[in-house]
Amino acid sequence: EPELQPFPPPPCKGAITVTTEDLECLDSGEFLNDVIIDFYLKYLMVEKAPCSSVERCHVFSSFFYKQLTRKDNKSPPHQRVKTWTRNVDIFNKDFLFVPVNQEAHWYLVVICFPGLQQARTVLRDGVDAMKDCGEENSADHQGDEAGTKDEGGAENNTPTSGRRTASPLVRKKKQNTAAQPCILIMDSLKVSAHERVHKLLREYLEVEWEVRRGERREFNAELMPGSHCTVPLQDNSSDCGLYLLQFAESFLQDPVVHFDLPLRMERWFPRQQVRRKRDEIRDLVLLLCRYQRSVMGDVCQTELPPGSSLQYR
Repeated sequence: EPELQPFPPPPCKGAITVTTEDLECLDSGEFLNDVIIDFYLKYLMVEKAPCSSVERCHVFSSFFYKQLTRKDNKSPPHQRVKTWTRNVDIFNKDFLFVPVNQEAHWYLVVICFPGLQQARTVLRDGVDAMKDCGEENSADHQGDEAGTKDEGGAENNTPTSGRRTASPLVRKKKQNTAAQPCILIMDSLKVSAHERVHKLLREYLEVEWEVRRGERREFNAELMPGSHCTVPLQDNSSDCGLYLLQFAESFLQDPVVHFDLPLRMERWFPRQQVRRKRDEIRDLVLLLCRYQRSVMGDVCQTELPPGSSLQYR
């Protein structure tokens, strides 16, 4: 029976083993289990995501939030996970990914810029209405990372009509929130209250900051607001885990560059992309299984498909 050797292989830490039983949850209509969630998130970070994104991000295991919410009066929440970040300073990261399972429903939480104590803005170009030639724009351009697209991705270059033809169109620098400490909720099923999640994660950040920095810092709703992103929605009751993985993959491939909350990303990716994911993950697990066995000598000369990007780092 196919069983993936620990992935990623040594010397990488935090290896995950996927069994045949785990693969069964990739059948149509089944709910993804925590092993598949953790495996694919690990695969994204080790193999698929751009190095620039990997360096900026930290992905928690699906057990992280489960430990924080465990009913245990003997130890406070942070105490249960205090060793989970001993090798990483999360406040040096831009994004923390927290997969959450509540009442058999998966969704993704992204903690943005936990080390930043206030929002950071930049100026970007945008075509504005007709301006008098004599009006000066003294703001310096500080990066055009966000381009001239609006939140929906449409080009924002339609000139405003006016009767005066002597004055040319000018590009006016528009202030954009480029970095906002916040807690983003990406839920493919419903927009419901997640205040408990926000509160618990803020409390975790406060204790972790004190442990790491040796000083107190307040993470309240004003300084670290929670926000629901408008994201593609599932059309059934079983694909929530797939959407969680697609949210993470899309974010890692192309991180958000402006944080004017709430984020509207309804057209982030097509639904068909998520529907293909069950087969893609199953094929990936079996491919890794054959490849690892060939490396170990269990299978003779099994090769990766031409053009495969899978390389063990």
